[in-house]
Amino acid sequence: MSAIEILHRRIAGDRLRSLVQDGFGDMVKFVADIERGIIAAGGDLHADAEALLLESGSRQEDLWGANYYPGTTPDQCIEFTSLINIRPAQSNPGMELADADLRERVRLLTFALIGKGEAL
Repeated sequence: MSAIEILHRRIAGDRLRSLVQDGFGDMVKFVADIERGIIAAGGDLHADAEALLLESGSRQEDLWGANYYPGTTPDQCIEFTSLINIRPAQSNPGMELADADLRERVRLLTFALIGKGEAL
């Protein structure tokens, strides 16, 4: 399994490069805790990063999964899709994070802790 790192501040470029290369090659999966303002990045499954955050004190309802693609643009670097996002009880029936306000919170946290699509 690929490494997972909990980010409390901006990840160093070489560490992000390593997570991308050791994982999928062109992107890294991540789970954002929109209340605690942290991200778990890396791993093979969003569920693995989600479990790590839950163990560290996060609440399920605050966690949303996405994928980050370096070498793109701020508008293209985040794909708001994950199996952990399927939560009909929270008005999110599919894998895609549907709520615009939640997407914006995840986007701002991603820009602060991972990046805005800059090349590695």
